Amino acid sequence: MPRIRAQRVAEQMRKEIADILRTEVKDPRIGFATVTRVEVAGDLQYAKVFVSVLGSEDERRDTMDAITKALGFIRGEVSRRLRLRVAPELSLRLDESGEYSAHIESVLRGLHAKEDSQDGQQRD
Repeated sequence: MPRIRAQRVAEQMRKEIADILRTEVKDPRIGFATVTRVEVAGDLQYAKVFVSVLGSEDERRDTMDAITKALGFIRGEVSRRLRLRVAPELSLRLDESGEYSAHIESVLRGLHAKEDSQDGQQRD
């Protein structure tokens, strides 16, 4: 039973953190950042927030620095919005799974294009 509650809290936290980043945090360094998932410990004391950031390496670093600086504010807002007795300690992680999947997709497209060109040469 506690695990189900932790999953529900994690999903609601993901929505609230995304909304807070979009509407409340006014740091101009925050670029195009997406909260991809939140993992919450069973006792709701700790939460890992995974963020995907589009842009160059410098833009990613600046965005992560700005979000890290705002974590205390975000923690308080999440606790207030979700009416949690104890605000979970937030840790920020860069989620690179989107970039990895885009890389895999480009490799597969390259293989398909190479395969198609070889099929065309064999038919001629």
